[in-house]
Amino acid sequence: MMFIKRKTLTRSAIALPAAIALSPAAMAEPRNFVVDDEHFSMFFEIMHIGYAPVMGMFREVEGQFVYDEEARELESGQLVFQSDSVYTNHKKRDEHVRNEDFLDADEYPEITFTITDFETTGENTGKVTGDLELLGQKRPVVLDVTLNKADVYPFGHEEYTLGISASTTLKRSEWGMTYGLDGAMVGDEVKLHFGFEAIRESGMF
Repeated sequence: MMFIKRKTLTRSAIALPAAIALSPAAMAEPRNFVVDDEHFSMFFEIMHIGYAPVMGMFREVEGQFVYDEEARELESGQLVFQSDSVYTNHKKRDEHVRNEDFLDADEYPEITFTITDFETTGENTGKVTGDLELLGQKRPVVLDVTLNKADVYPFGHEEYTLGISASTTLKRSEWGMTYGLDGAMVGDEVKLHFGFEAIRESGMF
């Protein structure tokens, strides 16, 4: 998490209440944001026999996070993907990816990413660290995140909404997914790209 430095007051105790009232911490308000599943895209990219990357996505996802905009602190959050919702535009391949060679969706129906840390890197960028639970194993993953827009939605629900992009690269073998590594049939490196909108819930979290 990013920590905000605060000046030490030495002139007068009378100034303390006003200083506290105007400080970012006093004005800050952690709020809960819910991922809009109608505006969520996540695709993965993995090399096939060295010829070309196969791309796919997960069609079913839920998520929420607690974010303090004034302090620029991401306090907690989680994304949950349904394993059997994987889609690569090829029925037999999708069935293979769902079985025990890859996602083992019957045994592990959910893939979860749980936020553990956040670091601001720029005006609208940061790094989100979290535990990715896949095939019953947890490993840390770092996402490069960009806040594209934060404003009241112009139509539809008309709620305050964040627009976010994120990406990372991981090795599937670190979670025990080793099918196809011999002979480089299926690549080990997996590129992940996210784009989604998150709606702020009304009231204080």
